[in-house]
Amino acid sequence: MAAFVIRRLLQSVLVLWLMSLLVFVGVYAIGNPVDILINPQADQADIARAIAALGLDQPLWQQYLTFLRQALLGDLGKSFAYNIPALQLILERMPATLELALAAAAVAVLLGIPLGLWAGLAPDSWAGKLIMSGSILGFSLPTFWVGLLLIMLFAVELGWLPSGGRGPTSLLLGIPVSFLSWEGIRHLILPATNLALFKLSLIIRLTQAGTREALLQDYVKFARAKGLSNARVVGVHVLKNILIPIVTVIGLEFGSVIAFAIVTESIFGWPGMGKLIIDSINVLDRPVIVAYLLIVVSLFILINLAVDIVYSLLDPRVRLGGATD
Repeated sequence: MAAFVIRRLLQSVLVLWLMSLLVFVGVYAIGNPVDILINPQADQADIARAIAALGLDQPLWQQYLTFLRQALLGDLGKSFAYNIPALQLILERMPATLELALAAAAVAVLLGIPLGLWAGLAPDSWAGKLIMSGSILGFSLPTFWVGLLLIMLFAVELGWLPSGGRGPTSLLLGIPVSFLSWEGIRHLILPATNLALFKLSLIIRLTQAGTREALLQDYVKFARAKGLSNARVVGVHVLKNILIPIVTVIGLEFGSVIAFAIVTESIFGWPGMGKLIIDSINVLDRPVIVAYLLIVVSLFILINLAVDIVYSLLDPRVRLGGATD
């Protein structure tokens, strides 16, 4: 396993380098941040000083080499707009995004697996058909439209939940979280539900398909022939065997939840990394954009590595070194 982890980490260094290069060139190509950040009424001397202060007077290749040299020392540059380290700015917003992503993942898993099992065990019942029809809606409805609908219904019409913001936070192991208070949970419910909808539908359909396939296997038929209770057959023989692909998908989708929480955070005014990256793109804040994408890629790499390790623990036949029994 140690060799596998080392090999994956070395591969991740190459991925991070390629990502930084593509993003750096891409942001440089779409516009000049000077046109947005500097007052157009400033004279040429002020503009020249501002360009030099931002390091934009150097050729692109030299700017990139400077960025790489600083990145190796843990410095991803200073935000053009906020004039503070980009890494610090992102890490300040990261707890909010991770809290929202974890809440959405919890909703998707805690509801998706039981509902998928129900639909798989009773596919012809009205409940099974209703669950599968609902999962199709979860795939089909746009996230931004569902978010606006949730706000209109539960915040505007019914007045049960707040329409946006994160709510009060408390420190948990030094990390600000909002779910420790009822008001914080009220602010979390709508964005977490909106973000979880697509993942919930995916887990439902994956669990339902796995359950239907597992019920036809010989080991399930043999377990029933031995007289085992239905609860034991489902809980031990069916669920345990369908968990492997489900865990894989949950891990990969959790990374996408973090990366694509941008829409939900924008709709609900959630002060996370997604809202920050939208604001940074609007002003072409290159250090923040590059730092954000590098952090997201790093999270994807770590999540994929964790999924591979959990996969090998769930299925002893899987060997991380590449060999199988």
